[in-house]
Amino acid sequence: MKILERYIIRRTAFVFVMTLGAMTGVVWATQALRQLDLVTSKGQTVLQFIGITILALPFLLVIVAPFALMIALILVLNALSGDSELIVINATGGSRFLVLKPVMIFAALVFALSASMSLYVAPLGLGQLRDEITRVRADLVANIVKPGRFISVEDGLTFHIRNRSGNGTLEGLLLHDTRDEETAFTYQAENGQIIEAANRTLLVMQNGTIQRKPKQQGDISIVRFQSYAFDLSSLIPEAGQPVYKASERSTYDLLAPSPDDRYAQQHNDRLQTELHERISQPLYCLSFALVVFAFLGRVRSTRQSAGLLTLGAIACCIGMRTAGFGASAIAGNSQLLLVLLYAIPVSGIVIALWSIVRSQRLSLPRPLSKAAEGLSERIEKLSSRLTATNGPNGGAS
Repeated sequence: MKILERYIIRRTAFVFVMTLGAMTGVVWATQALRQLDLVTSKGQTVLQFIGITILALPFLLVIVAPFALMIALILVLNALSGDSELIVINATGGSRFLVLKPVMIFAALVFALSASMSLYVAPLGLGQLRDEITRVRADLVANIVKPGRFISVEDGLTFHIRNRSGNGTLEGLLLHDTRDEETAFTYQAENGQIIEAANRTLLVMQNGTIQRKPKQQGDISIVRFQSYAFDLSSLIPEAGQPVYKASERSTYDLLAPSPDDRYAQQHNDRLQTELHERISQPLYCLSFALVVFAFLGRVRSTRQSAGLLTLGAIACCIGMRTAGFGASAIAGNSQLLLVLLYAIPVSGIVIALWSIVRSQRLSLPRPLSKAAEGLSERIEKLSSRLTATNGPNGGAS
């Protein structure tokens, strides 16, 4: 690999990783808020919440990767042009393909990463996320132990806690048990914790008392304890078998679903759409790379044209991906619409390659170009006015 190729790939990789991290973090935060009830109403700790929601990161990476690549290439190609490096390459007899080669090498690496995520890692993570959500919904603490409320677990057994700390400790614990025919028990403890031991679920209470009161006649007896274990095994609800959606199934399961799978029988169209979407999504990495290069890969001289070309590249990429999302939403079992999932990114690849080979720069349609030029002129005028107002003498009073 030549020095120039390594230089371009290194710069693109750095910007890509930074952009991918930032975009994925923002998207993950917005998606994680949808599972916020795991911390609030479901009683899970913050660490458990983060661990569960991180399982969706591979799926988010598949969506974000083409856009991160687009932004990285736009920044790098604009920097190469702004620093006159493209001009030097052109002046020394170098062709556009000298720059296109490292761009496509890096795009191919992102394509391979995106394909592995889309076909294997992302569905595996989403499947594990479904398992964790099912487990949480069957968790005793998530369903019956809620701070500040009296929760009747079953007839004759009531829980109350003052607070639940971040590490899962139950503070201000009260447990009233009248299931025994002859005696009512009331447990009070400063704190407690639910643990798993010897295949049993135990509520271990610390520093409290047990009040025994006969239901018929007799005096109340109070026993103090430093540690006491209350068996909860019979109260734990069984976690049902999770029903995996199309996006949560392995690629092999989409290709050959089980004959006994009721979801697959009822939603075969969703499984087919998901399969073709997984295969077609990585193609946007190649398509975006070629479209950006078709707009910005040639030598240019004016700042205004640079802004218009950048806008054109972004508009084309976003338009293609939006069309892909739309085709996926309406595809169903229609073979024609399923073909669109491949036709949209492939058409971007073909048109961009045609433009690059013919040495023609892609541009915005004439009406959009005029509108963009007018907007650019207004921004420049506004910037000039602000500069004059905030100048050395303009800001004095």
